[in-house]
Amino acid sequence: MTDALARIAAALERLAPAPMPAPDFGADAYAWHTAPDRLEPVAKVARVDIGLLVGVNRSRDTLLENTRHFARGLPANNALLWGARGMGKSSLVKAVHAQVRAEGLPLKIVELSREDLPSVQRLLAHLRAAPHRFILFCDDLSFSHDDQHYKSLKAVLDGGIEGRPENVLFYATSNRRHLMPRDMIENERSTAITPGEAVEEKVSLSDRFGLWLGFHPCTQDEYLAMIDGYCLAHGVSVPPDRLRAEAIEWQATRGSRSGRVAWQFFCDLAAREGVRLE
Repeated sequence: MTDALARIAAALERLAPAPMPAPDFGADAYAWHTAPDRLEPVAKVARVDIGLLVGVNRSRDTLLENTRHFARGLPANNALLWGARGMGKSSLVKAVHAQVRAEGLPLKIVELSREDLPSVQRLLAHLRAAPHRFILFCDDLSFSHDDQHYKSLKAVLDGGIEGRPENVLFYATSNRRHLMPRDMIENERSTAITPGEAVEEKVSLSDRFGLWLGFHPCTQDEYLAMIDGYCLAHGVSVPPDRLRAEAIEWQATRGSRSGRVAWQFFCDLAAREGVRLE
């Protein structure tokens, strides 16, 4: 019996993944993956210059100042960037990180996908032990009515008995202010025995972010200013009247205006003008 148990234990050890070695943190950006756990360095982050983000001045300045405070070892708040799709929420997080780095402040960024939230405690254990400061970034964060991932998020926002690591700050983007659909909130409130408590746990999750930064649909002038900025930055020269007419036609065919639509138009324009984008 003893031999059989020993063989079973040995087999289980072979099946179990080896613990992740301590990262050397030589890069500025990382992506967290599981199965097995690993922090993969990101050689080149896909981002735009902070000066090209038009129409989000207040959110830009607030997030930049909060990030500077954190990089300097001062108190700072977790931030939720919520609102209209395509208006530069994730672009702003990456641009702010680049700007703070350019100012000579030590700061690294780690991207965490929503699906990997249950593993966040293991990730935090590695970050807590590192002699660096980290922005933990989760893009497009939201939860459905039966989704339990939000409980893992509390480890980042509140930290439980250990507290959130002093060297980790959490930034998330979402199209939803309360991280869950409004119709689901109303449905649970109308059918629950105690309506006030039915969704309190999930709705209150967004209250745990110290900063709420709202992003709203851009005006036509802001949309055109975005395109002008891209043209200037990449050396695309087009007569103003033609640029305006084509840009307005482009957004009309898409049925919306946003920073994403402006970039898509500019990519098409640059291709037609024979300009390569670096």
